[in-house]
Amino acid sequence: MIELVDVVKKYRIGIHEVVALNGVSLRIEDGEFVAIMGPSGSGKSTLLYLIGCLDKPTSGKVIINGLDTSKLSDRELTELRRNTIGFIFQQYYLIPTLTALENVELPMVFKGVPKAKRLKRAEELLEIVGLGDKKDRKPNELSGGEQQRVAIARALANEPSILLCDEPTGNLDTKSGKVVMDIIKRLNVEKEVTVVLVTHDPSLSVYADRVIKIRDGRIVNAD
Repeated sequence: MIELVDVVKKYRIGIHEVVALNGVSLRIEDGEFVAIMGPSGSGKSTLLYLIGCLDKPTSGKVIINGLDTSKLSDRELTELRRNTIGFIFQQYYLIPTLTALENVELPMVFKGVPKAKRLKRAEELLEIVGLGDKKDRKPNELSGGEQQRVAIARALANEPSILLCDEPTGNLDTKSGKVVMDIIKRLNVEKEVTVVLVTHDPSLSVYADRVIKIRDGRIVNAD
């Protein structure tokens, strides 16, 4: 499903070159729940963005479903993200003027899904995350945990086989964070969605099948 081969990612900041990832090789199988853990600045978010095709490696290969992403055009990368990958971030990134239902519906609008079909799926997804009764509320009428659950539903709109989560509980209290993580784990178990979770919170490792630790741009341990 996901394979990284000797991946290096460098950034230039002024006259300085920063090595965010330094020779990372990794394989994640279909249906796995993998947690990537490390301190701030370790390269874990950079790794997630490369897997999500939001950035390209300086060298090495990122392979998704057998496709070498470095050889894909921008249009092909967009299609891969839209059809295969769902994203959940620490920030919810909901459109404030849209209702919960409309926010979940939005990815399907971009994909060209007929209105009746996308409304039905958006309603079903909100039921899955326990917000069917709040589908007409706007983000400012929802708690932080509820907004993150809307973001999960939106991430699932186009039925991705891969779900990438970047500190999804970072802005939540303990109770709301558990609700969010339980939903993500249930999707992994019941729908066999491959989950890659980036976090600095050791307590979230209990949800993962495997924990990968990264420091200074290198994998230092993979349980």
